[in-house]
Amino acid sequence: MIDPQDITGLILAGGRGSRMGGVDKGLQNYQGLPLALHALMRLQPQVGSVMVNANRNLGAYESFGVPVWPDADSDFPGPLAGFLAGLERCETPYLMTVPCDSPRFPLDLVARLAEAMHAQQADLAMAVTREADGREQPHPVFCLMRASLMDSLVAFMAGGQRRIDRWTGQHRCANVLFEDDRAFFNANTPEDLRA
Repeated sequence: MIDPQDITGLILAGGRGSRMGGVDKGLQNYQGLPLALHALMRLQPQVGSVMVNANRNLGAYESFGVPVWPDADSDFPGPLAGFLAGLERCETPYLMTVPCDSPRFPLDLVARLAEAMHAQQADLAMAVTREADGREQPHPVFCLMRASLMDSLVAFMAGGQRRIDRWTGQHRCANVLFEDDRAFFNANTPEDLRA
């Protein structure tokens, strides 16, 4: 089994927030607290340590009391750049990523991904839910990965690639089905936050 202390958690808050009107999504209030702080409070008990990937308002994120790391590339290149920022600083064998804008992800998320990853001897594990039509919907930003995948990601991004599914598709991936798709709801617009 994978010990939670061997997993570093990473909250992805480095996006542009374009659908939220360009604001820093992780700092938008949800039930009185910043979205990213909700993510931190849910992730922290599930892993050994936590850090945040953010590209602006670094001081606000640092006030959460965990390390904050920006992308190496300043043009908001997407979630894989956040994965890479985390892998570069990860001092444990595993890295667990969650987005800053999903305040209700499962409290057993990491344990279930770790169990499947171990059982299937996979390189990474990600959450999936089922659509109304029965299709599986992957949630690749909810991803547990081996820290040793860093070289693969560096090479992938050096080739100009940015799509998560293309990169994860190169590795043995354990998909873990979660019944409650609302747990993976993410707030993309101010209306989502109010809802």
